[in-house]
Amino acid sequence: MKESFTLVQRLVGHPDSRCWFVSWNPTGTLFASCGGDKTIRIWGQEGGSWVCKSVLQDGHQRTVRKVAWSPCGNYLASASFDATTCIWKKKNNDFESLTVLEGHENEVKCVAWAPSGNLLATCSRDKSVWVWEVDEDDDYECVTVINSHTQDVKDVVWHPTQELLASASYDNNICIYKEEDDDWECKATLHGHTSTVWSLSFDATGERLASCSDDRTVKIWRENPQEAGDLSWKCVCTLTGFHSRTVYDVAWCRLTGVLATACADDAVRVFKEDESSSPDQPLYSQVAQVPKAHAQDVNCVAWNPKEAGLLLSCSDSGDIAIWRFQEN
Repeated sequence: MKESFTLVQRLVGHPDSRCWFVSWNPTGTLFASCGGDKTIRIWGQEGGSWVCKSVLQDGHQRTVRKVAWSPCGNYLASASFDATTCIWKKKNNDFESLTVLEGHENEVKCVAWAPSGNLLATCSRDKSVWVWEVDEDDDYECVTVINSHTQDVKDVVWHPTQELLASASYDNNICIYKEEDDDWECKATLHGHTSTVWSLSFDATGERLASCSDDRTVKIWRENPQEAGDLSWKCVCTLTGFHSRTVYDVAWCRLTGVLATACADDAVRVFKEDESSSPDQPLYSQVAQVPKAHAQDVNCVAWNPKEAGLLLSCSDSGDIAIWRFQEN
């Protein structure tokens, strides 16, 4: 089987600033980008091309680090270095600022919605993870503050079907949280990386978690059921020797099962699990690579949720690339 990796379109995303993150909406018809220019841009198709449909500004005073769509697609959350998280609501064909969530002491590094849409998680340089509850009136209340990390928390992601939360940190660790008796608690700490863990991604089933790090590796963790309902995750595979610098992002395509990575060596790579490997000891091969995907560090990769093989990437050079990965 032969794979191909082609450039569909390159966009001037955030001129004269870094483009930090790109995120597809749930239907894969729009995507949002954010950057050092303090703005969020919404992109959609016109004809056969992707164009900027709107620019959301005046929401933040500093860099916008991450954006996340609600499961229904009608809300967008943005995390900023100004220590706030902004919630935007879709109105007609645009978005308007609905509310600003405050409380973190430092830069908010990530925001993520739970699959139910009723919970939101944020994490910060202040070493904490916050869980917010959303009611029918669009009111947001912080229901818990978790201090399980000893350093800057870089990423938070939700399990695709359960209300289970994972976070990655500058302290080299990954924490898994679950609600118990109306409080969120750290139920497992995953040790294995030897430097900052930058990003996490669950597979479609939620049984496996991919992590990437400043140690230039990607690790695959598998849920290991324990007695008494305790959570245990075991590293079943380490992808090493492929990346020459920090791996900033990892994304699991939930339609095909392939993994994409964004790296400080300016490359985008795609990995595929060998069909003959076992779930307990999976083997992955690099099946595609664009060595100079961008002129500078690649910060993020994101698979389209509905169209298999359509991949976004963005960079310190401010541009966004749309790629097509095909298994021929």
